[in-house]
Amino acid sequence: MEPFVHLHVHTEYSLLDGACRIDRLMERVKENGQTAVAMTDHGVMYGAVQFYQAAVAAGLHPVIGCEIYVAPRTRFDKDSPTDRSPYHLILLCENQLGYQNLLQIVSKASIEGFYAKPRADWDLLTQYHEGLIALSGCMSGEVARKLRNGEFEAAKQTAERYAELFGKEHYYLEIQNHGTQEDLRLLDGLRKLAKATGIPLAATNDAHYLRKSDAALQKLLVCIQTGTTMQAPSSMVMPNDEFYLKSTEEMNALFAEFPEALRNTAEIAARCNVTFEFGKIKLPQYRAEGVTDTTVYFRQLCEEGLHRRYGEQPSEEAVARMNYEYDVITRMGYVDYYLIVWDFVHYAKSHDIPVGPGRGSGAGSLCAYCIGITDIDPLKNGLLFERFLNPERVSMPDFDIDFCIEGRQRVIDYVTRRYGADHVAQIIAFDTLKARAAVRDTGRAMDLPYALCDQVAKAIPQDFTITLERAVRESPELKQMYEEKPQVRQLLDMAMKLEGMPRHASTHAAGVVISAVPVAEQVPLQRNDDAVVTQYTMNILEQLGLLKMDFLGLRNLTVIRAAECLIQQRKPDFRMTNIPEDDEAVFRMLAKGDSIGVFQMESDGLRRVLVQMQPTSISDLTAVISLYRPGPMDSIPQYLAARSDPAKVHYDHPLLEPILRETFGCIVYQEQVMEICRALAGYSYGRADLVRRAMAKKKHKVMEQEREIFIHGNETCCGAVANGVPEETANAIFDRMAAFASYAFNKSHAAAYARVAYETAYLKCRYPAEYFSALMTSVISYTPKLLEYIALSEAHGIAVLKPDINSSDAGFTVSGEGIRFGLAAVRGLGANVIRSYVKERTEHGRYRSFQDFCERNAGTPNIRSRFCCKWKRRSRDCSSRDIRFRAGVRTVSFCVCRRLPMSSA
Repeated sequence: MEPFVHLHVHTEYSLLDGACRIDRLMERVKENGQTAVAMTDHGVMYGAVQFYQAAVAAGLHPVIGCEIYVAPRTRFDKDSPTDRSPYHLILLCENQLGYQNLLQIVSKASIEGFYAKPRADWDLLTQYHEGLIALSGCMSGEVARKLRNGEFEAAKQTAERYAELFGKEHYYLEIQNHGTQEDLRLLDGLRKLAKATGIPLAATNDAHYLRKSDAALQKLLVCIQTGTTMQAPSSMVMPNDEFYLKSTEEMNALFAEFPEALRNTAEIAARCNVTFEFGKIKLPQYRAEGVTDTTVYFRQLCEEGLHRRYGEQPSEEAVARMNYEYDVITRMGYVDYYLIVWDFVHYAKSHDIPVGPGRGSGAGSLCAYCIGITDIDPLKNGLLFERFLNPERVSMPDFDIDFCIEGRQRVIDYVTRRYGADHVAQIIAFDTLKARAAVRDTGRAMDLPYALCDQVAKAIPQDFTITLERAVRESPELKQMYEEKPQVRQLLDMAMKLEGMPRHASTHAAGVVISAVPVAEQVPLQRNDDAVVTQYTMNILEQLGLLKMDFLGLRNLTVIRAAECLIQQRKPDFRMTNIPEDDEAVFRMLAKGDSIGVFQMESDGLRRVLVQMQPTSISDLTAVISLYRPGPMDSIPQYLAARSDPAKVHYDHPLLEPILRETFGCIVYQEQVMEICRALAGYSYGRADLVRRAMAKKKHKVMEQEREIFIHGNETCCGAVANGVPEETANAIFDRMAAFASYAFNKSHAAAYARVAYETAYLKCRYPAEYFSALMTSVISYTPKLLEYIALSEAHGIAVLKPDINSSDAGFTVSGEGIRFGLAAVRGLGANVIRSYVKERTEHGRYRSFQDFCERNAGTPNIRSRFCCKWKRRSRDCSSRDIRFRAGVRTVSFCVCRRLPMSSA
């Protein structure tokens, strides 16, 4: 029997056209007794790294490849039916140069050549063919298509052209046998072609699923992709059930007359050796005019910031903390990282783009605070630098930055200009088929009644993490339907096979990668709408050592800035940076549960906790944000009782007192888990953080190993028992940490968000009209929330006045003692039209009459159809008083009043 390796395999990343899940693919390859396997998804390399890792972990040899599309003319031709019918070609990476070249081909095919499919062309292949082994492709390959058309000489010329380009032993004629008449005819033609040209053969099976029994699953995927049904499927559906990952024995039986074609597959696989480097950070260098040594420059920024934040004579604690952090940052090679983040944060702040005070563990860094990346004092708030960065950390630290949603893109544009468009890309994300979506998609493809599918989907508990298997166990209604209705059982069984597969690619809401070299030299790229994005996800990029950033848009920062601007119209000196942090009126308002419209504090449950807690400081807000989460929520009664009565504070062991004193004996923050590991068991900060991560990700095997070390120690730490903690107590403490850690906030994040919460509460308390105006403008296109805030404003005694063309702006504004309705909330008015009306009013004065309004805006598109016709149609229904102009015109508000989402309009 000849050896054989599958070199034509479609994983789940051939979106909705491949059912070979990568983890199960490796199991199947091993079952088949094969030692290597290739991945050749359609036009993309989404799963390359995941595939490589899974193969290596399974002891298999991975072959990285892609089934690319080749444009019949050039990749830039996109104007004829011919251009929509590209040829298929298998490219396999022989070495690292081949991988680099395949990245370029795949990236340019998507960014430059996309036309229904990402298309390469002859120019790209000519430029980037080195290090690649090519197979001529399936029946949609150029050679095969010409043979099918009876053009033997044309096929021969094409094959020889490819063979000359790729070189001897780098181009193979691909033969397949799925038992179809088309395949058998092609086999004969390819045999003759190989004999005429001397080009070797390679046998493949176009594997789209793992087992023969999975043919129905593949058909279902294609039906979902094409919007057809299993009863009337698309022509893309496979003609039979032979497109699976066949065993070596099956392939030998199919190609008994072509032993060399089987041997060649094993030889090709053995020649393909690509490796990925993990864990090595590949940071771009920070460059700026006049900066020759970034380490010296970083030190200068830190020292200047230390004096700016803490005065001319900073405390010994602040100096020591800065020196310690600086030493860790420089030793670990993260100076450029800090400077890159500082650079774009500095740009935002100097260009009036609001930036959050911090987010995530980065707020625990005093150096970040000194240079202005964050605005939360780590010393004052007791924040831990080691939660963000420590010498034993194996993964890259991560500064997540919140920006005003209106200015976020400007910051990304700046970074793109600063480092070059080819060095910056956004990051891909995959929408996977969750439980309910899998049921609905499966039901549509199976042509089942909508009502039945809807009933089944609604019976699935509303839990983002739930699987269908768990849902059947936990939902009595769903379980009953599954057991009693064959149609439902069939639906759920098929949906379970589909569940979790990626449905389509989108763009990550915040992720951006910045590369030291052009991004396409590191990872494959594609275009999603107007954005160039990586084909690898954020987690993969991090493993590859690339610098990825989260540029997050936070609506509340936009609200705060808008309210600040409204306040400055009557108080020019007002600045949010100058507000007091201990305003008693603000905390009295929160203690009443009056926190609707306050960042992070709108839910009914959290408002009840505020009433019970009676907060008096931002520190209390930090605690409540952290406590009101699954896991820590169970500690709320104990926390509140102990807070109000010191006699109820309890520590399982005296060593816990300095760690849990601020939270009255309760574990509230992730940092406390780390400190407990250090104080009780002698862990280093690095090891303590690893334990916290294991707990957070519920890695039970790791946790049980760490339990033993926590209690009894090892060569690197003494263990709790050696520190005088009874074994039973140590076990109980470890259990508490494990139950808590998977849901908890880190304190740095909570402290930063508590500051934003306080600022919104301050504005609501002290400047309610301006704050409600800004708040309503921020949700102006979301009517349910807008109505809620209108009701909130009126409940606070601030009337929302009907829109007026002489007073209203696009957004909500303060008008006397009330709030003037924003024109952008009026359905049917576009932003450009509103901008035109307001500009005309601003430049040439108030509108004197309806006729004046129409005449002055005659150049505005559809002005007559928008208003004049409505005026004529509706004026007969109104009294003469209604259509008179008082203190200026109120015609526009009159004309559109019946379309406003307000009863008072």
